[in-house]
Amino acid sequence: MKTFIKPLLVAFTLSFVTLSASFAETNPIGRTTGVASYKTGIYTTIEGKLNVAVNKETGGAVDIRLKKADGKVVYTQHLGKNETAYRVRLSLDELEDGVYQLEITNGVETTTQNVTVATKQPTTPSRIVAVN
Repeated sequence: MKTFIKPLLVAFTLSFVTLSASFAETNPIGRTTGVASYKTGIYTTIEGKLNVAVNKETGGAVDIRLKKADGKVVYTQHLGKNETAYRVRLSLDELEDGVYQLEITNGVETTTQNVTVATKQPTTPSRIVAVN
């Protein structure tokens, strides 16, 4: 009888451990599955171009949008779930002066940066040189 109880007890214990491991939370951080975390780098160049760099994990998509103040999208890019990096240099020469929003989102988290486009007005020289 003792030889029958020991294997039965071992089998019950293994079943319990396996069952509780299968019910364990597989996403302990609370992030929705299928969402990729990302890092961004946004800066302007001396020529007036906007550089955007995005590094992300695989497994989720990320969208990049440049929008006018009224919400109209002037640039969009979708990064698929298998892409890990994206670099672009946007020429803002043809855009009207104003405030734009650069929005980068994975569907859960959104990063928004304001971009101001302003034309530099020409200045007249403040010094006059005359030859007598």
